[in-house]
Amino acid sequence: MMRIAIVDDDEASIDFVSQVLSERDHVCVPFLRSRDLPLALQRDTYDLLILDWNMPDLSGIEIVAWARAHLPTCPPVIMLTSRSDKEDIAAALNAGADDFIVKPESAVVIAARVEAVLRRTTVQPADDRIETYGPYVFDRLNEAVTLNDEPVVLTSKEFALARLFFANLHKPLSRRYLMETVWKSVADLSTRTLDMHVSRIRAKLNLRSDNGYHLQTVFGYGYRLESF
Repeated sequence: MMRIAIVDDDEASIDFVSQVLSERDHVCVPFLRSRDLPLALQRDTYDLLILDWNMPDLSGIEIVAWARAHLPTCPPVIMLTSRSDKEDIAAALNAGADDFIVKPESAVVIAARVEAVLRRTTVQPADDRIETYGPYVFDRLNEAVTLNDEPVVLTSKEFALARLFFANLHKPLSRRYLMETVWKSVADLSTRTLDMHVSRIRAKLNLRSDNGYHLQTVFGYGYRLESF
Protein backbone atom coordinates (compact mmCIF):
# COMPACT_ATOMS: atom_id res chain seq x y z
CA MET A 1 0.00 0.00 0.00
CA MET A 2 1.26 3.44 -0.98
CA ARG A 3 -0.14 6.86 -0.10
CA ILE A 4 -0.65 8.95 -3.23
CA ALA A 5 -1.60 12.63 -3.59
CA ILE A 6 -3.58 13.44 -6.75
CA VAL A 7 -3.75 17.10 -7.80
CA ASP A 8 -6.24 18.09 -10.50
CA ASP A 9 -8.96 20.73 -10.82
CA ASP A 10 -11.08 18.23 -12.77
CA GLU A 11 -13.00 16.20 -10.18
CA ALA A 12 -13.89 13.51 -12.72
CA SER A 13 -10.20 12.98 -13.48
CA ILE A 14 -9.37 12.67 -9.78
CA ASP A 15 -12.21 10.20 -9.28
CA PHE A 16 -11.03 8.08 -12.22
CA VAL A 17 -7.40 7.92 -11.13
CA SER A 18 -8.37 7.35 -7.49
CA GLN A 19 -10.57 4.41 -8.45
CA VAL A 20 -7.82 2.89 -10.61
CA LEU A 21 -5.25 3.09 -7.83
CA SER A 22 -7.58 2.27 -4.94
CA GLU A 23 -8.41 -1.02 -6.66
CA ARG A 24 -4.70 -1.79 -6.34
CA ASP A 25 -4.79 -1.12 -2.58
CA HIS A 26 -3.26 2.36 -2.66
CA VAL A 27 -4.59 5.21 -0.51
CA CYS A 28 -5.43 8.23 -2.67
CA VAL A 29 -5.68 11.77 -1.28
CA PRO A 30 -7.37 14.25 -3.68
CA PHE A 31 -6.50 17.94 -4.07
CA LEU A 32 -8.74 20.08 -6.28
CA ARG A 33 -6.68 23.18 -5.42
CA SER A 34 -2.96 22.83 -5.99
CA ARG A 35 -2.14 25.59 -3.48
CA ASP A 36 -3.31 23.21 -0.72
CA LEU A 37 -0.61 20.64 -1.50
CA PRO A 38 2.52 22.47 -0.23
CA LEU A 39 0.95 22.85 3.22
CA ALA A 40 -0.13 19.20 3.19
CA LEU A 41 3.39 18.11 2.23
CA GLN A 42 4.77 19.89 5.29
CA ARG A 43 2.31 18.06 7.55
CA ASP A 44 2.03 14.63 6.01
CA THR A 45 3.88 11.88 4.14
CA TYR A 46 3.12 10.81 0.58
CA ASP A 47 4.81 8.07 -1.44
CA LEU A 48 3.92 9.62 -4.80
CA LEU A 49 2.52 12.86 -6.27
CA ILE A 50 0.36 12.80 -9.41
CA LEU A 51 0.09 16.36 -10.74
CA ASP A 52 -1.90 18.07 -13.46
CA TRP A 53 0.20 20.74 -15.19
CA ASN A 54 -2.57 23.25 -15.93
CA MET A 55 -3.93 24.43 -12.58
CA PRO A 56 -5.48 27.86 -11.86
CA ASP A 57 -3.20 28.60 -8.90
CA LEU A 58 0.08 26.66 -8.77
CA SER A 59 1.00 24.71 -11.89
CA GLY A 60 2.30 21.18 -11.66
CA ILE A 61 5.78 22.38 -12.62
CA GLU A 62 5.71 25.00 -9.85
CA ILE A 63 4.75 22.34 -7.32
CA VAL A 64 7.67 20.16 -8.39
CA ALA A 65 10.06 23.10 -8.03
CA TRP A 66 8.64 24.00 -4.60
CA ALA A 67 8.83 20.42 -3.33
CA ARG A 68 12.42 19.93 -4.42
CA ALA A 69 13.45 23.24 -2.88
CA HIS A 70 11.63 22.96 0.45
CA LEU A 71 11.23 19.29 1.39
CA PRO A 72 14.03 17.21 2.92
CA THR A 73 12.92 14.34 0.66
CA CYS A 74 10.72 15.02 -2.35
CA PRO A 75 8.31 12.18 -3.22
CA PRO A 76 8.45 10.85 -6.78
CA VAL A 77 6.27 12.79 -9.21
CA ILE A 78 4.16 11.82 -12.21
CA MET A 79 2.76 14.57 -14.42
CA LEU A 80 -0.72 13.58 -15.66
CA THR A 81 -1.80 16.28 -18.10
CA SER A 82 -3.38 17.01 -21.46
CA ARG A 83 -0.21 18.78 -22.60
CA SER A 84 1.58 16.59 -25.12
CA ASP A 85 4.21 18.83 -26.70
CA LYS A 86 7.66 17.22 -26.67
CA GLU A 87 9.16 20.37 -25.18
CA ASP A 88 6.64 20.24 -22.32
CA ILE A 89 7.52 16.60 -21.61
CA ALA A 90 11.23 17.44 -21.60
CA ALA A 91 10.64 20.48 -19.36
CA ALA A 92 8.72 18.41 -16.81
CA LEU A 93 11.33 15.65 -16.70
CA ASN A 94 14.16 18.17 -16.45
CA ALA A 95 12.33 19.91 -13.59
CA GLY A 96 12.34 16.68 -11.61
CA ALA A 97 9.25 14.71 -12.63
CA ASP A 98 9.81 10.96 -12.74
CA ASP A 99 7.29 10.26 -15.51
CA PHE A 100 4.85 12.04 -17.83
CA ILE A 101 1.42 10.69 -18.82
CA VAL A 102 -0.69 12.42 -21.47
CA LYS A 103 -4.46 12.53 -20.90
CA PRO A 104 -6.61 10.73 -21.70
CA GLU A 105 -4.99 7.41 -20.83
CA SER A 106 -6.40 3.99 -20.03
CA ALA A 107 -6.68 2.62 -16.50
CA VAL A 108 -4.30 -0.23 -17.20
CA VAL A 109 -1.56 2.08 -18.51
CA ILE A 110 -1.92 4.57 -15.63
CA ALA A 111 -1.70 1.73 -13.11
CA ALA A 112 1.35 0.24 -14.83
CA ARG A 113 3.18 3.58 -15.02
CA VAL A 114 2.45 4.29 -11.35
CA GLU A 115 3.74 0.88 -10.27
CA ALA A 116 6.85 1.30 -12.43
CA VAL A 117 7.70 4.66 -10.80
CA LEU A 118 7.09 3.23 -7.32
CA ARG A 119 9.39 0.28 -8.05
CA ARG A 120 12.15 2.61 -9.22
CA THR A 121 11.89 5.15 -6.43
CA THR A 122 10.89 3.31 -3.26
CA VAL A 123 12.57 0.66 -1.19
CA GLN A 124 10.86 -2.60 -2.07
CA PRO A 125 10.30 -5.23 0.66
CA ALA A 126 12.91 -7.92 0.53
CA ASP A 127 11.79 -11.33 -0.69
CA ASP A 128 13.88 -12.91 2.03
CA ARG A 129 12.25 -13.89 5.28
CA ILE A 130 15.13 -12.36 7.27
CA GLU A 131 15.95 -8.64 7.23
CA THR A 132 19.12 -7.40 8.91
CA TYR A 133 19.87 -3.82 9.99
CA GLY A 134 23.13 -3.70 11.94
CA PRO A 135 22.52 -5.55 15.23
CA TYR A 136 18.78 -5.87 14.50
CA VAL A 137 17.45 -8.97 12.74
CA PHE A 138 13.77 -9.16 11.73
CA ASP A 139 12.05 -12.49 10.98
CA ARG A 140 9.07 -11.49 8.83
CA LEU A 141 7.39 -14.91 8.93
CA ASN A 142 7.31 -15.21 12.72
CA GLU A 143 7.16 -11.46 13.43
CA ALA A 144 10.20 -11.87 15.64
CA VAL A 145 13.20 -9.60 16.14
CA THR A 146 16.56 -9.98 17.84
CA LEU A 147 19.03 -7.36 19.05
CA ASN A 148 22.62 -8.56 19.24
CA ASP A 149 21.25 -12.12 18.96
CA GLU A 150 18.95 -11.63 21.94
CA PRO A 151 15.19 -11.95 21.31
CA VAL A 152 13.02 -8.86 21.79
CA VAL A 153 9.31 -9.44 22.39
CA LEU A 154 7.13 -7.16 20.25
CA THR A 155 3.42 -7.18 19.59
CA SER A 156 2.25 -7.53 15.99
CA LYS A 157 1.66 -3.77 15.67
CA GLU A 158 4.99 -2.93 17.30
CA PHE A 159 6.75 -5.28 14.89
CA ALA A 160 5.02 -3.71 11.84
CA LEU A 161 5.80 -0.21 13.08
CA ALA A 162 9.46 -1.02 13.74
CA ARG A 163 9.91 -2.56 10.29
CA LEU A 164 8.30 0.49 8.70
CA PHE A 165 10.83 2.78 10.39
CA PHE A 166 13.80 0.64 9.36
CA ALA A 167 12.52 0.38 5.77
CA ASN A 168 12.33 4.22 5.62
CA LEU A 169 15.63 5.08 7.29
CA HIS A 170 16.31 8.85 7.48
CA LYS A 171 12.85 9.62 6.04
CA PRO A 172 10.41 11.59 8.22
CA LEU A 173 7.07 9.78 8.47
CA SER A 174 3.94 11.65 9.50
CA ARG A 175 1.63 10.39 12.22
CA ARG A 176 -1.22 9.97 9.72
CA TYR A 177 1.01 7.98 7.36
CA LEU A 178 2.12 5.67 10.17
CA MET A 179 -1.44 5.10 11.39
CA GLU A 180 -2.82 4.44 7.92
CA THR A 181 0.02 2.07 7.05
CA VAL A 182 0.14 0.06 10.28
CA TRP A 183 -3.46 0.28 11.51
CA LYS A 184 -5.04 0.76 8.03
CA SER A 185 -7.22 3.56 9.40
CA VAL A 186 -7.10 6.77 11.38
CA ALA A 187 -10.83 7.19 11.96
CA ASP A 188 -10.98 5.46 15.36
CA LEU A 189 -7.34 5.78 16.37
CA SER A 190 -5.89 8.51 18.55
CA THR A 191 -2.36 9.80 18.12
CA ARG A 192 -1.87 8.74 21.74
CA THR A 193 -2.03 5.11 20.60
CA LEU A 194 0.69 5.71 18.03
CA ASP A 195 2.88 7.62 20.47
CA MET A 196 2.59 4.80 23.02
CA HIS A 197 3.66 2.23 20.43
CA VAL A 198 6.60 4.39 19.35
CA SER A 199 7.67 4.79 22.98
CA ARG A 200 7.54 1.03 23.49
CA ILE A 201 9.60 0.09 20.45
CA ARG A 202 12.09 2.83 21.24
CA ALA A 203 12.58 1.28 24.69
CA LYS A 204 12.33 -2.41 23.72
CA LEU A 205 14.71 -2.09 20.78
CA ASN A 206 17.00 0.27 22.65
CA LEU A 207 17.07 2.66 19.71
CA ARG A 208 19.99 4.82 20.73
CA SER A 209 23.35 5.76 19.27
CA ASP A 210 25.11 2.88 21.06
CA ASN A 211 23.27 0.50 18.74
CA GLY A 212 23.71 2.70 15.68
CA TYR A 213 20.10 3.92 15.44
CA HIS A 214 18.05 6.69 17.01
CA LEU A 215 14.28 7.18 16.70
CA GLN A 216 13.65 10.92 16.66
CA THR A 217 10.46 12.90 17.12
CA VAL A 218 9.86 15.39 14.30
CA PHE A 219 7.97 18.20 16.02
CA GLY A 220 4.50 18.80 14.62
CA TYR A 221 4.94 16.04 12.04
CA GLY A 222 5.82 12.54 13.23
CA TYR A 223 8.98 10.45 13.60
CA ARG A 224 12.22 9.62 11.79
CA LEU A 225 14.67 6.77 12.35
CA GLU A 226 18.31 7.81 11.91
CA SER A 227 21.42 5.67 11.71
CA PHE A 228 24.89 6.64 12.88
